[in-house]
Amino acid sequence: MDISGWVDHHAAFTPDKVAVRFEDTDHTSTDYTWADFARRVARLSAVLRNELSVKAGDRIGYLGLNSPELVALFFACARIGAITVPLNWRLTLHEHQIMIADFEPKVLFVEPDYYDHAIRLGKSIGNAELVGMSDVPAGWFAYHKLKTHVGDGLKGHQGAGLDSPLLICYTSGATGAPKGAVLTQNAFFYNAINSTHMHEMSSQDRILTNLPMFHVGGLNILTFPALHIGATIIMHAAFDVEATLLAIEKEAITLAVLVPAQIAAMMAHPRWLTTDFSSLRVVDTGSTFVPDKLILGFQERGVAVGNVYGCTETAPIATALTRHDTHKTGSVGKAALHCEIRLVDEAGNDVPAGTSGEILVRGPNVMTEYWNKPELTAEVLKDGWFHSADMAHTDDEGFLYIDDRKKDMIISGGENIYPAELENVLAEYDALTEAAVVGRPHDKWGEVPMVFAVVKAGMTVTQADILALFVDVLAPYKHPKAVEFIDALPRNAMGKILKHELRDMIDNTIDDQAST
Repeated sequence: MDISGWVDHHAAFTPDKVAVRFEDTDHTSTDYTWADFARRVARLSAVLRNELSVKAGDRIGYLGLNSPELVALFFACARIGAITVPLNWRLTLHEHQIMIADFEPKVLFVEPDYYDHAIRLGKSIGNAELVGMSDVPAGWFAYHKLKTHVGDGLKGHQGAGLDSPLLICYTSGATGAPKGAVLTQNAFFYNAINSTHMHEMSSQDRILTNLPMFHVGGLNILTFPALHIGATIIMHAAFDVEATLLAIEKEAITLAVLVPAQIAAMMAHPRWLTTDFSSLRVVDTGSTFVPDKLILGFQERGVAVGNVYGCTETAPIATALTRHDTHKTGSVGKAALHCEIRLVDEAGNDVPAGTSGEILVRGPNVMTEYWNKPELTAEVLKDGWFHSADMAHTDDEGFLYIDDRKKDMIISGGENIYPAELENVLAEYDALTEAAVVGRPHDKWGEVPMVFAVVKAGMTVTQADILALFVDVLAPYKHPKAVEFIDALPRNAMGKILKHELRDMIDNTIDDQAST
């Protein structure tokens, strides 16, 4: 069996129930029932196989915003054993060319806003068939043909199964080099069970999806688990702060996942204090350091805030903080239902509670490989365990707390310094919009902490102001030695700060403790 069976079963149980209510960038809403989805998946899978000659193992790219068409494509690919590759629409032409040359698409679906971009990809797309989602350039396949495709299309098992790869999701990680994590249908299935258990999810839930679905956060924390259980998804093409607040109230949203940057934007909006949040059972957050004030913001409005730890390689739910444990502020909870977690030292030995160690994850939701990168795969997948390069510790009750990225950890004079500890101090300083800490090379100490800070409009802040924040708060060896003021921190689509880009920006001519 493959996961496209989810759609057929729900179409049989509740054909007229709305599976997805989609709001486009013009804020126009369209409903798609389970029966609609079943017909669309059947026809799309038939077109892929019969007209576009797609076979098991072929890669199918998608360049566009969130849409029901992308969801249908996933299920159609699952039915015939093809692999879906949703592309980050925020990336440059050069970045896309590198990825496309890596996964070599058989077909590339493109939304109208990205037609020119797709044309400029040129030779990098090889012989891939281009499918346009609206009026199409000459020589392209028109998506609207799906609506008039003769017959009911492909139904039932078509040779694919739960062991078939379904997704290649590109992640840059700490190095900046793109890596395509391969997730099977089985990974989607077990991740859905992990999510259902974490959220106590049922078919009666109403799920908000506005994170981009080219990332496993938007795709798999809630969206595909909701499709598995038969809940209704309120999907937005992209994040809009006012549309999000209106949807929570108007659509009686029960579950949502929002990264810290989204929560901050919502709390700054005039509707924040008047929006009715009473339907919300829990809001998940994570992906990056989460300031306590953002968690408290929702808690003060009576909404529990859950937390997820994971990454692209874990589909992503590896640990979960449920609504019953939200008193553990700052924790990412315990191992998800179908996951195992270890914390180990450099020698691979398990560390005791309270001691920081690298997070290892084992479970059926973990990726099988990095596409075309066997050596890198072997580095991170050892004896069945995924080595995350993230550092964490547990408390006496077994709750997990993220310390930092192993590669982001600063070693200064032999002492380990976790940037997150410094960033927690910076997050409490109201004159800053955001800030991050990275290691800067130092002749004597090896590395010293350095701050990149974004000052709120209309505020004046000096380096001395920033450095004074740490006095009598953290041990002196942890104090940053320089500050660089910038307009914005570089982030990926999930809001995670790209610290490798900050390290590339370091000006080693800055004098320690110099005025700014």
